[in-house]
Amino acid sequence: MSQESTASTAPRKSLFTPFNVVAGVIVLVGLVITFLRFTKGIGAVTNLDDNNPWGIWISFDLLCGVALAAGGYTTSAACYLFGLKRYHSAVRPAILTAFLGYALVVFALHYDVGRPWRLTYPIFLSQGTTSLLFEVGLCVFLYLTVLFIEWLPAACEWLRLDKLRKVLVKLTLVLTIFGVVLSTLHQSSLGALYLIAPSKVHPLWYSPYLALFFFVSSMFAGMSMVLFEGTLAHRNFHELMDETHLEEAPGVVTGFAKACSVVMCGYLIMKMFGLALENKWHYLATGYGVLFLVELIGFVALPAYLYAIGARERNRTLIRFTAVWTVLGIVFNRFNVSLVAFNWQLPSADRYFPSWMEIAISLFVVTVGVLAYRFICTRMPIFYEHPDYKESH
Repeated sequence: MSQESTASTAPRKSLFTPFNVVAGVIVLVGLVITFLRFTKGIGAVTNLDDNNPWGIWISFDLLCGVALAAGGYTTSAACYLFGLKRYHSAVRPAILTAFLGYALVVFALHYDVGRPWRLTYPIFLSQGTTSLLFEVGLCVFLYLTVLFIEWLPAACEWLRLDKLRKVLVKLTLVLTIFGVVLSTLHQSSLGALYLIAPSKVHPLWYSPYLALFFFVSSMFAGMSMVLFEGTLAHRNFHELMDETHLEEAPGVVTGFAKACSVVMCGYLIMKMFGLALENKWHYLATGYGVLFLVELIGFVALPAYLYAIGARERNRTLIRFTAVWTVLGIVFNRFNVSLVAFNWQLPSADRYFPSWMEIAISLFVVTVGVLAYRFICTRMPIFYEHPDYKESH
């Protein structure tokens, strides 16, 4: 029996599950705060001020969201550019995660920027081509379009739009190359944004190589997010997965673990070179130095070692734990650059700390993404090959 028939004949579960109740409360609270934000202004729901114009909505929703959505370009490149077809079953889940991730980044930016009706204004009407923010906005806009087109074949199979699907499948290689180029640009540009604030970012995190650090870290962030997402998917959508997906899953886990370990070692070496070239060793003896070492050793060196051990011993449990740890490490790094080590010289009374409504909106955005992911996965061929299109995959 196919996955579609199995899903259609399965007994309907109650809507009042613990997950649905919690998600419903978060969505309801988020909608109320959204109304307040767009009727009372940004000052009514945030603790932002002139010293701290960017808060958790930028640090978490944008910087972390874009980095963790990098699994789309890494997985697609591995499969379609480097010919690693054994990762084919991981492409659609990775593309879906990346598409929803970028869509939610754009959605969340409305809360920080406001005036959603002018979202396209900088790109189509007032191009500031010398601005890094323009480059980031343009690349995110284009890459979100690429991800949408890459995701569309699954929707076309669900809707039986055969002709449109054939056209989209032929564009796979071109879209993959375009996606990698765009990701290279905006992942690095997000780090370059902070190069304009050398007096505000702590010297341990400020570096002329910030753009390179952000891009390289996005590689293992994206792959770790694919592993983390795969772990949750196997737990909640196992019955939707076909034999091919289940057979390839162990290889995806160990293969990505090897790649993450290698990239993280390279990232660690680059960070050490950055310290040496700029002669910032003396800062390691400060309180911020301890925090920097925790980030570098605890969230880069340690997971790189654990990934290597897990890949060598084919210990998928260890690899999946390390993936979660690495995802937390990326969040820790982006928060350090944009919040903790930002305005570090100001007195504590003038430092920024998010309001509960800012945190609630971030939870609201994540919850919307999880609900959309669940809706799509339970209806479209994400974890299995549609029986009518197996030969064309």
